[in-house]
Amino acid sequence: MTRLGFLLDSESCIGCHACTVACKAEHDVPLGVNRTWVKYIETGTFPDVNRHFSVMRCNHCDDAPCISICPTNALFRADNGVVDFDDDNCIGCKGCMNACPYDAIYINPATNTANKCNFCNHRIEQGLEPSCVVVCPTHAIKVADLDNPADATTELIAQSDTAVRAPEQNTRPKVHYRGADAASLDPLRTAIAVDGMIWADTTAQHPTADLGGDGVEARTAYTTAHQMTWKAKVSSYLVTKAVAAGMMMVAALLVLLGHGGEQAVVGVAPAVTAGVFLALTGVLLVGDLRQPARFYYLITRANPRSWLVKGAVVLGAFAAVSAAWFIAGVAGSVGALQGLAAPAALLGLATAGYTAFLFAQCEGRDLWQSPLVLPTLLAQAVVAGGAGYAVMELAADGPDPVAVQWVLLAGLLATAVLVAAEVLGRGTPHVEAAVAAMTRGRYARQFWLGGVVLGLAAPAVLVAISLAADAGSWLAAVAGISAVVGMWCYEDSFVRAGQSVPLS
Repeated sequence: MTRLGFLLDSESCIGCHACTVACKAEHDVPLGVNRTWVKYIETGTFPDVNRHFSVMRCNHCDDAPCISICPTNALFRADNGVVDFDDDNCIGCKGCMNACPYDAIYINPATNTANKCNFCNHRIEQGLEPSCVVVCPTHAIKVADLDNPADATTELIAQSDTAVRAPEQNTRPKVHYRGADAASLDPLRTAIAVDGMIWADTTAQHPTADLGGDGVEARTAYTTAHQMTWKAKVSSYLVTKAVAAGMMMVAALLVLLGHGGEQAVVGVAPAVTAGVFLALTGVLLVGDLRQPARFYYLITRANPRSWLVKGAVVLGAFAAVSAAWFIAGVAGSVGALQGLAAPAALLGLATAGYTAFLFAQCEGRDLWQSPLVLPTLLAQAVVAGGAGYAVMELAADGPDPVAVQWVLLAGLLATAVLVAAEVLGRGTPHVEAAVAAMTRGRYARQFWLGGVVLGLAAPAVLVAISLAADAGSWLAAVAGISAVVGMWCYEDSFVRAGQSVPLS
């Protein structure tokens, strides 16, 4: 058995970039992206300063999260242990980029598919070494057969004090560093420029230094820019599916409370609303793909381990139950609605909550690994359902407006508690840097004014006034609209803050 890895000898590296150039030439890598690159950091203070070089690339992990999350098996493990990819299978979902703890995967602008170092596997299969190994003038890049203890490079790894990047992620990376400065392997220990990273004029201000980062030991003089892959479409999808799920969950609750005979607002309207917002969810998901025409690969080339695939199954099942609910509502069948209440509620919970498991597969984003993500998504679905019904009551008298307002208020209070626990809790340095980005840094205004004030505090006060003063449905509707808009602000700050921490 062969299990290939690299030894990158920083003690020998002279920072010449021959490996980067050879890689670009071998694989026709476009400008602006890299499969391998050389990171420069500087330590000390003048005149006692040093420059250190470290080659950065895919770590070909034994437990590769990019393979698990890839919905179409575009990323796979070759027989020699290399993590390789197939452009023809990639749909450009960018899940692998968030799963990778090393910022090693990029979207090729020429093909709109995910690419990375693949160990020059086409050369390995011909008995040749990777192009970076051949071209390195100081033999700083060496191939190791890690399953062969007699292999010279494997022996060197065993005898040397080598290190790997982000060992706390437990991905078991197969790229070993010899003589690398610890600050070079941990981006939170360096000050990084914010103006493109290419021969940048750096300062002591790290993009995460004002976000809770401490222990800065060096400055990065040269590296690649950190990527943000999931943006407004993903934030919006979290809200649209929360509305769809929440409407059906509240409808199921009303049926169980004995309101099944009110077909218009219990049997028809929630199913129609859920259908519209599920359609929007699908449009957002497909629109966020870099290869949207291949969206059906989620079914035809599905990786059953990926929560992108499992989520698609959940959404499909929820759509089917919502359609059945609509038919039962039109037919006026109270018995059918009662029979569908439990499946609708359970699939509503699954629709709202499955993204927590998808985020958990994004091992490169520590903020998203929180156990609070699932209950927060479920509480937001309750808010969205209550908000939807509160707005709907402006057009038609609801079956139990007081109960709907209590549902909305309960969801708001639960969400507030969970969000507070999220931002006040302790976590890894990456979590604390991301939380700081959300609460004190780049996304603070959106989080506080949008997510907290507009999304939680204001609607809670409005619903409380409505309940106390019996002010009518208009006040609850305003609260519902405010809550949903604020929910988007929170989700967008959460999604972006989770990706804001540099990984290389």
